[in-house]
Amino acid sequence: MKNKTIACSPHFEVENYGIDQNLPGSRRAFIKTAGSVVGGFMLNSLIPQKSTGNLFSTVVPLYAHLWVYASRYPPDWDCTPILDNVFSDLKYAGFQGVELMEIILRHDDAVTRLRELSQKYSLPVTGTSYNANIWKKDEHQKILEDIELVLERLHAAGGKMLGITVGDARHTKTEDELDAQAELLQKIIAECNKKQIEPNLHNHTFEVTNGLHDLKGTLKRIPDIKLGPDLNWLVRGGVDPVWFIKTYGHQMVYMHIRDQKADGKWTEAVGEGVTDFPAIAKALKDINYKGKAAVELAFDSPPTRAVKDDWKQSRQYVKKVFGW
Repeated sequence: MKNKTIACSPHFEVENYGIDQNLPGSRRAFIKTAGSVVGGFMLNSLIPQKSTGNLFSTVVPLYAHLWVYASRYPPDWDCTPILDNVFSDLKYAGFQGVELMEIILRHDDAVTRLRELSQKYSLPVTGTSYNANIWKKDEHQKILEDIELVLERLHAAGGKMLGITVGDARHTKTEDELDAQAELLQKIIAECNKKQIEPNLHNHTFEVTNGLHDLKGTLKRIPDIKLGPDLNWLVRGGVDPVWFIKTYGHQMVYMHIRDQKADGKWTEAVGEGVTDFPAIAKALKDINYKGKAAVELAFDSPPTRAVKDDWKQSRQYVKKVFGW
């Protein structure tokens, strides 16, 4: 897959470097050759339902992140005008909740709107993703004031989770920048605790490239921080999700699920690509994963089906393979 710049949820772009075989956890047999990619596709498509269903003694709640709608509204990614459609689609598809983006919560009438939609569709707001340049010391006060507002409104709307993206410096972060990042993360965690909201560190690619430099820098400073990885960004950052789960699964409380084709482009629905979800499901079972999960769709080109049907197909696939 050639290098290219791709839109990244929620507020910035990252470089899509495909698969880096030199990073920890990369399974060369899975990511090096086209043959192995096709093998992953065959396993994905042909594995019998009876061998993948009911893997978990406790069913993991499955939510949906609304990025695919927000992506229509650059540069702020504010899909507030179509939130009714969002809730309607996700209810139709059978998801158990909606994960927001923080821009939605900055509207003064956000709580009223979200409560009305949750009641109308019997679909709760479960949390929000949050992205800021947390590594920039001179932005800390502004970010902290914003996070207090977002958390207050998230709590009032019924949300209980905050997925934190620390910001892409577009260079390898220095030790001072990682120190600043950890300092603010600690303050954000404290604010979350006040509102009974569970924070998790949510990755894109930049946190896990360069030998997981960014992620390891945070873990060195906050060893017990909870993790909410995006499994597809792990793949695109050169990290095998199965290895990641086996290594860091004890700290995982959340995760995003998305699929891609052999050429690196996103599929319309989960289960249509080459991601080895049966192996991921097994790895999660092996660690007795008891967190939560969300599907986050993203399109490289206009979808061929109604978006609500892409959601429904994804929901059915996760039920089949993970048993959730």
